[in-house]
Amino acid sequence: MLYLEHFGLNEPPFRITPHTDFFFDGADRGATLDALLYAILHDEGIVKVSGEVGSGKTMLCRVLMERLPENVEIVYLANPSLARDEILHAIAEDLQVEFSQGRITVALRNLLDCLIGLYADNRRVVILIDEAHAMPAETLEQVRLLSNLESNQHKLLQIVLFGQPELDNLLGQASMRQLKDRITHSFRMRPLQEAEVGKYLSFRMRAAGYRGPDVFSRKAVAMIAKGASGLTRRVNILADKALLAAFTVDSHAVSGREVRTAIRDSEFGRLLGEKERNPLLFAAAALFAGLVIGAGLYWGLTREQGNAGHTGSIGTPPRTPLPGASPMAKALVPAPAPLAGDAVPATNAPAVPPTGVNQDLARDSIKSVVKTEVTTVTATAPTISIAASRQSLLPADAITRISAFKVGDNILLKQRIASTLERLKHEPDSSYSIELYTTENSDPARMERFLIRAREMVPLENVYIVPEAGGKAYRLRVTVGSFPDRAAAMEAAEHLPPKYKQAFQTQMRSFSELREAL
Repeated sequence: MLYLEHFGLNEPPFRITPHTDFFFDGADRGATLDALLYAILHDEGIVKVSGEVGSGKTMLCRVLMERLPENVEIVYLANPSLARDEILHAIAEDLQVEFSQGRITVALRNLLDCLIGLYADNRRVVILIDEAHAMPAETLEQVRLLSNLESNQHKLLQIVLFGQPELDNLLGQASMRQLKDRITHSFRMRPLQEAEVGKYLSFRMRAAGYRGPDVFSRKAVAMIAKGASGLTRRVNILADKALLAAFTVDSHAVSGREVRTAIRDSEFGRLLGEKERNPLLFAAAALFAGLVIGAGLYWGLTREQGNAGHTGSIGTPPRTPLPGASPMAKALVPAPAPLAGDAVPATNAPAVPPTGVNQDLARDSIKSVVKTEVTTVTATAPTISIAASRQSLLPADAITRISAFKVGDNILLKQRIASTLERLKHEPDSSYSIELYTTENSDPARMERFLIRAREMVPLENVYIVPEAGGKAYRLRVTVGSFPDRAAAMEAAEHLPPKYKQAFQTQMRSFSELREAL
């Protein structure tokens, strides 16, 4: 990011994707983590963690997985919309259990035998279920039945449910009383108070390498706390935008003025108690903010790259703003220059691609994903050539970490990781891919089995496997396709095979995000 050197930072301090090195243990987060560790290691059965969207549940879950001892087998279910039988399949696959295709009672017996064997080897099993509020009622009932698997004295399976407040409402129904009675501990991720927001901002800045006095003024902290309603994800968004606004005016401190610009630029943001503004004045202020930030960015880029970006031969390729982007987002993204070797529109084509070009590209990408005939893009549509960009967008250390992932004799996995590495090197930041899921189980043989099944559903050349090194082991992120923008990716997701749409809670990930996660 542009402001890193300006503030003396080693890495972005306010990414919205979970980064366990930035876990803030204030506001009862640390105490909740300790309680979860105790409950899992002492046969406490089912535990529930609830909180609003963006309150930090996923971060807590990721840190929990890192802090659990090595003798704990972790089954992480990121997609809650599994049917009753499918959740058993998912658990059995993670534990490498031969799953019976017959009656559920036989399958449960096979699972019980596996759990007994693991317990005899002094190993514990915990199932972490994210977004549990979206689980069908019959699947939650299956979770209750799983909690009954036990030896004479000990639980063989620990279960932790992470969900939004709707989970509490669901468990309050009469039909859910048996499951609710089995929940031994309930924790709530409350929003941060103003003083806690100040500590949170300072902690994240220093975790990213900052060593000076606090950047955010007292007024800025108060405005962020109100504008974000104390939710950590929103705090991150506002803090990031405020730092960028301060950078553009060459300031090393964030005041209320920069936060006010950030709030106006955020869809959720408006200061509590602030009166409705005249629409024309509001538009003028947003335009002015965009011009100021754009001018600052132009100055910064000119200083760092000179005129190199004009040739498209060095540096990071410029990104194209998404349709409907905010004034700040549009100001941050200069007009794209073609990469060396990219196809050029026909000479009789208009200077600006006509409306519908992106939709044509999106439809072509969709057809590729679902294995239908691909329509040839007309001469007026710009052709994206990934191989033409010789300058790698992926840092050398990230390439080394990906290359170090051991695939063994798994040919399909080896091919997909090699293809993914090339895609990450050259795909523009503004391109998007559809994330199917992320797993902490990085067993190559397991991923190879997934790819064998996947090639019956989608062309494997559209499947990307991203090994992300973290802590002592890797985790694997699985995505599908490459699309020119988020809208095209979202449209393509609607045309994924029905089984994938049911089994996975898809998310749109920009290639910028995918690279940052490495």
